[in-house]
Amino acid sequence: MSRFLVRLFVFVGAATHLALVDSAEPLKLPKPSKANVAYGSHERHVLDLWQASGDGPRPLCVFIHGGGWAGGNKADVPPALVKAMLRANVSVASINYRYTRMAKAPASLYDAARAVQYLRHNATSLRLDPRHFAGYGISAGGVSVLWLTCHDDLADAKSDDPVLRNSSRLQAAVGLSPPVCLELPRAMEWVGPKLAGHLMMARAVGVASSDEVLKRYAEFEPVLRECSPLTHVSRDDGPTLLSFPRVDPLPAETPGSAIHHAVFGEKFQEAARAAGVSCLLRIEDQMPADVPTAEEFLVRELTKAL
Repeated sequence: MSRFLVRLFVFVGAATHLALVDSAEPLKLPKPSKANVAYGSHERHVLDLWQASGDGPRPLCVFIHGGGWAGGNKADVPPALVKAMLRANVSVASINYRYTRMAKAPASLYDAARAVQYLRHNATSLRLDPRHFAGYGISAGGVSVLWLTCHDDLADAKSDDPVLRNSSRLQAAVGLSPPVCLELPRAMEWVGPKLAGHLMMARAVGVASSDEVLKRYAEFEPVLRECSPLTHVSRDDGPTLLSFPRVDPLPAETPGSAIHHAVFGEKFQEAARAAGVSCLLRIEDQMPADVPTAEEFLVRELTKAL
């Protein structure tokens, strides 16, 4: 997918989900308080931070961009999200991570985990409350924030790297159109054969096509299962909200519809309910008045017990 198309998807997706925040505001991203902060050694290990006003410590929303782990940029953070969080005295970080052409899965996920650990390690100087971190991600970024919310904590108290001694878990997450299961045959059963036309899973494991993934599936299944948030849903997870623009027909008619189909949200909500944890599913064209918007959900979860 070209960088232009990745950014177009992110813009359209963000516009769909964020127009309700304040449609009168110009879509201009505020200047970050701190830009290109290095959280690791790779050139893509950088983040931008918008600090909420006041002495703090402030809750934090971590934005992770979409693009199939193969494109996109921290600059794709929706301006309306940043403004909504800052109005609620919540700081915002937007991270870059290595693309799968640079490092195969699960590297993108472990980069995101390190960014969270870095922010916790430096919480005092950055005026952040390490007990109140949440995530907001679009598409593959939604996969990442849900993975960080559900996966076992990666903190290693014995690590020589002090950053890695910190918790990698998020206390809550919002995913916009996330494909929560990357196990290709299983996901194709849900959404149909057009899913094979999308290359996210193939690129994740370093091959050129979905056909190659299927031919060598015994080899690739462990990593695709590990990278799927659905695998890690358990009773100790934080609350989540998954949002989709609409419910497309099944089987999906295009690869894009397949990878972003609302059935992924239904499957994740089923798993969360079975585990006894909260998961809200919001379908935007159904105008669900009883389900909070992504921004309302984040503010509610991040300001609990403050």
